[in-house]
Amino acid sequence: MSKRRGFTLIELLVVIAIIALLMAILMPALQRVKGQAQSVTCQARLRQWGLMFKMYTDDYDGYFNEGWGVGETTLWPNALRSYYKDNWDMLLCPTATRLMVDINTDWGTFKAASRDVALPEGGSMVYNFSYSINSWTNYMHGDRGDRLEEWFWKSALDVKGANKIPVFADATWHDAWPRHTDTPSPAMDAFGIGNKGTSGEMNHFCIDRHNGFVNFLFMDWSVRHVGLKENWTLKWHRAFEPAGPWTRAGGVRPEDWPVWLRRYKDY
Repeated sequence: MSKRRGFTLIELLVVIAIIALLMAILMPALQRVKGQAQSVTCQARLRQWGLMFKMYTDDYDGYFNEGWGVGETTLWPNALRSYYKDNWDMLLCPTATRLMVDINTDWGTFKAASRDVALPEGGSMVYNFSYSINSWTNYMHGDRGDRLEEWFWKSALDVKGANKIPVFADATWHDAWPRHTDTPSPAMDAFGIGNKGTSGEMNHFCIDRHNGFVNFLFMDWSVRHVGLKENWTLKWHRAFEPAGPWTRAGGVRPEDWPVWLRRYKDY
């Protein structure tokens, strides 16, 4: 009767090495699949936002919400709340659901921001979000400092080139006023979050959240990927120059971009 022989140490180590090798091969592929699934889910949410913005503008004679220049109660999380019906997942890109611990230091491309916002009925509420409205869509009733009233879209009606006008997108804050002269951030996540004044706010959207792209909802209610450098070619406000200094048409050179952006497609 023969004795049953177990694994030798060498055989066991070989099996472990093979498993480790297979994991090393499979993990990047699994991460890519996960990222693609999250991007698809993100785009699906933005399509739902397209329906909600369409319903809102239909209900208000074509006009968008008034926005921060009027008061916190008219910010988009309040203004559209009856449309998304407290489905808080709708405010979050699937790649950016983890909340920041400290908004002064703990921001990032894959983090969700928070803000305590005044409510129309009184009191306030903390909203968590990783999407932002293009604040140039707001129904503004006058100049807001050097943000001129005539630059705001205000309405979704009778707009030419609506497929190039951003409405809502992946972002690090809930509102922003990009300009064609905005300088790209020197490093990814270096721009931070919150109100940064009147310049540089393109960087709220220039974030590598979907493998070189961000997801955008446009004023024709379409949704698509936008390249990081492509941000500067969109029509953010009525006076925005899509062939500005940070576009190929405007003369930007590959070496003009910060190092972290040079590997991405030029536009």
